[in-house]
Amino acid sequence: MTVTLTGIGIHPVKSTAIRPVPSATVLPWGLDGDRRWMVIDSDGVLVSARELRTLFRVVADTAATDPALAAPLRLRAPGLADLELAEPESDLVPVRLHGNDLLARPAAAEAGAWFDAATGAAGLRLVWCDDPSRRVLNPAHSRAGDHTGFADGYPVTLASLSSLSRLNDWIAEAALERGEEPPTPLPVERFRANVVIDGVAPFDEDSWETVTIGEVRFRKAKMVDRCVMTTIAPADLASGKEPIRTLARHRLIDHKTWFAVHLIPEIDPGGSGRIAVGDRVVAGG
Repeated sequence: MTVTLTGIGIHPVKSTAIRPVPSATVLPWGLDGDRRWMVIDSDGVLVSARELRTLFRVVADTAATDPALAAPLRLRAPGLADLELAEPESDLVPVRLHGNDLLARPAAAEAGAWFDAATGAAGLRLVWCDDPSRRVLNPAHSRAGDHTGFADGYPVTLASLSSLSRLNDWIAEAALERGEEPPTPLPVERFRANVVIDGVAPFDEDSWETVTIGEVRFRKAKMVDRCVMTTIAPADLASGKEPIRTLARHRLIDHKTWFAVHLIPEIDPGGSGRIAVGDRVVAGG
């Protein structure tokens, strides 16, 4: 069976709307344009859709997601005028992302005010990762020289439609056991993957050590432990128990629930590669 790349997703600002693209440039730290910006609170701590689900309503674009865009970043949200921003040249400030102490450059104050209006929060700020090479990854699952921007832990996330189908089957079976109507199957977007593949057996990706997509070779860092963000529906911001309830039944390891895998591009510093929907995917053991 031929394994193919069926989708590519970029997240210009962490926790904002997924931007599907037909192709992408892969850099040593991840997909070009992915998670180079993030929202923080007044203490410099990441604010994600885990805490502020209205971030899902913000649509952020860069040239990587809209080639016609002249500005480095454009923000859109219902009821607000678009905001275009330059990459800031401000002094570096400390920020904190899931226990990682990093440095970032704050955007203009108008960006924070715009996010306050878009989300209903207060005191938000927007920051930019000017140099992903400053961030050192967890040495338990990476090598010297691996780095990324504002991704949770590793540069690229891969999800399989076959694994999603099995998960949705489990969810439906459990609903029937409880005497309930099976819910609408979860879309792959719940898992905010950068690359989505099809054509493998469910959860085959867990055992891979490497994977080549198009012309780019990746090394698997680890499986992805899932959080409450996957229980929020981006369309209406409603939340429920799935998929965490079912993952806890079938995919519970070390008290965590697992779906998808993290990848690290094997690209030399200064280099790049291209991937495109329809590319062949080749796994290595």
